[in-house]
Amino acid sequence: MHFAINWDYRCPFARNMHEHLITAMQDGADYQVDFVPFSLSQVHIEDGEPDVWSDPERYNELLAVMTGMTVQRHFPENFPGVHLALFAARHDRALDLSDWSVLASILESHEVTPEEVRKLIDSEHILEDFRRQHLASVEEHHVFGVPTFIVNGQAAFVRVMHRPNGDAKVARATIDRVLDTMTNYPEFNEFKYTSIPR
Repeated sequence: MHFAINWDYRCPFARNMHEHLITAMQDGADYQVDFVPFSLSQVHIEDGEPDVWSDPERYNELLAVMTGMTVQRHFPENFPGVHLALFAARHDRALDLSDWSVLASILESHEVTPEEVRKLIDSEHILEDFRRQHLASVEEHHVFGVPTFIVNGQAAFVRVMHRPNGDAKVARATIDRVLDTMTNYPEFNEFKYTSIPR
């Protein structure tokens, strides 16, 4: 199954879904996945304000996703660990992902050289690639948030409330359920509980 899924490390629902996805893939799930960067900062820009990619004062807000993009592209064997660690840093440890020293520490703990990643971010125009991929998903698929799956040209924003907690069976079932719904039940357009049990 070939599909795309987007992310921004600030979203807890993206964290849940990406944990399911990475856990399933590490267990051998045969998914061909395109990881698409998305900026939650950009979707909250007011009319008349510069976009986040053009505003130097907001550059650091984009560093975490650009770090993930760079690791995924150049150090793919390290990407799963770094990707989940960036989510964990934000949601488990409440760390500031706009602080390069935080990102550098995560990279080092996963045997990726921070200086090399920073150099690649600057030399490979990762910022422009981030902008291009974000805007393409908005223009082509009307994407408005994360996590959004794109399967066979159709996009669906999907929230799950649970995490896999290392259980590959749960992770596979969760991802497979999303993919099955999107591919076999396209008429099923929206399903949302009106309240969440506490």
